[in-house]
Amino acid sequence: MKKRQAASDHTQAPTVRTPTFLLELPLVVNQGQAKRLRAHLEAARQLYNAILSLGQQRLRRMRADPAWQEACALPRAHKGERAAAFSALRKAYGFTEAAMHQAVKGLRVGWIAEHIEAVLAQTLASRAYRALNRVCLGNARRVRFKSRGRGFCSIENKRNDTGLRFVLQLPEKGNAGFLLWNEDRLQALIDWQDEVVCHGLRHRIKYARLLQRPASSKRAAGADAEGNRYCVQLVLEGMPHHKPKHTVGQGVVGADLGPSSLALVPQEGEASLQVFCAELAPEERAIRRLQRQMDRQRRVANPEHYDEKGRLKKQGKKLRWKQSKRYQATRRRKATKERKLAAHRKSLHGRKVHEVMALGKTIILEKISYKAWQKRFGTSVGLRAPGMFVAFLRRTVASTGGTLVEVSTRTTALSQWCHGCGTKVKKPLSQRWHQCECGIGPIQRDLYSAFLAAYLDPTDPLPSCAQYASYWEGAEARLRAAHECLIQRAREGQVLPQSFGLTRAGARLPKSPGELPLEPALHLQDEELEAWADPMEPPLLEHGELSGGALL
Repeated sequence: MKKRQAASDHTQAPTVRTPTFLLELPLVVNQGQAKRLRAHLEAARQLYNAILSLGQQRLRRMRADPAWQEACALPRAHKGERAAAFSALRKAYGFTEAAMHQAVKGLRVGWIAEHIEAVLAQTLASRAYRALNRVCLGNARRVRFKSRGRGFCSIENKRNDTGLRFVLQLPEKGNAGFLLWNEDRLQALIDWQDEVVCHGLRHRIKYARLLQRPASSKRAAGADAEGNRYCVQLVLEGMPHHKPKHTVGQGVVGADLGPSSLALVPQEGEASLQVFCAELAPEERAIRRLQRQMDRQRRVANPEHYDEKGRLKKQGKKLRWKQSKRYQATRRRKATKERKLAAHRKSLHGRKVHEVMALGKTIILEKISYKAWQKRFGTSVGLRAPGMFVAFLRRTVASTGGTLVEVSTRTTALSQWCHGCGTKVKKPLSQRWHQCECGIGPIQRDLYSAFLAAYLDPTDPLPSCAQYASYWEGAEARLRAAHECLIQRAREGQVLPQSFGLTRAGARLPKSPGELPLEPALHLQDEELEAWADPMEPPLLEHGELSGGALL
């Protein structure tokens, strides 16, 4: 807690930032150039680790000073005094970005100076300082040093007039683009028929960033001898290109995002509840099979690390693992699968963001702690990355002139609130339906939360019964229509998550109109499968009555 208090008092002067977007272009690199680029990146890795180690030592000495504890003990109300105390400590121990820039001059010596210019060294020092400052602020536990051959695949400049820079020829001279670094002149592949590329190259280049990425194989087009390909990222001033096919609506959309689901309810239009990134499931299963294969190969090669029951032995010193060639090949296959899955997930996120923007220009959703989701729903969050999707949505909304409103879950509690009577009843996560004694419901929980968000006043996030009374009659039919679509998809064989509150595809759906579908039913044989002939929502239950007509 003291770390967070100490860090919150460290303020910096505000800087004016212009709108920025990225444009990525592939590079044509021969074997000689690729060898020199790998040497440059290795020098950058060692310099980064050196400045990171020096900054870590300074941070530890600063925290060990009794004045640090005295500054942490100052009252929070005395913001100016606390900020001055922490600022004095940072300057005394050289834990500032300017001090890191000064320290990197003494580290950029010998053969490293032949590969890394002074401006690139400053960017590496700033990168190390940001990592260390997150530890100082309590936002991270430790810094990570970059290992050889893995983990350090990018380097960037601060400006585009010296060192690592991108130049573009005039149209009469060929209209070609080149990335210049030291003595190398790397040609970029520019498709002038692409409207996105043409739009980006018409803007001013702030600086360039070199990226090294693993190719699908060493024989892939553009790959070097180590199986890497290179591209340049141009950081441009201005707004990104907006394709005409991506329409932007003008209404308000309420959204309820879950670890594996996304509910959308616009003020005008059809509501929907769908599995979030459902296309990633087959790739996840393939990765799990490779993980099990790696575990078997590791156990065969290292039997001394496991006891007679197959459990890992507890040893005081670090275990030394033997890696067979087949294990390394399986690990490379798994890495390729994960890289393709990440690219597929990014594509699905972009497609879904444009679908949301087509419904409305103002998006309202609850502000969720995705770190807490990682602890509770780690598998689903790791596969679908809902936090990354919200970040993508936030950038797209800002670039199109829209508004993304994230309301606090503590003040609104949309999943617990009823607009009919204004009461809040805490529901367990297993209860996927909203049904109140005032006559509202039963309505699927995620759809109901998205409806409440759609008509929420952003200036006054506290919901009231009056603001929903005139909209509920028309919205209820749309929510029930979305639920009917879910039932139809379940009949067609699609596997739906339990959070939808429906039985899974291929399972027996409830026949009784008084049976509330909260838990999935047991799977039956093919000849015993039944479905609703006329799927209807269950009526309200009287006090003391169970489903099926029995009384308590």
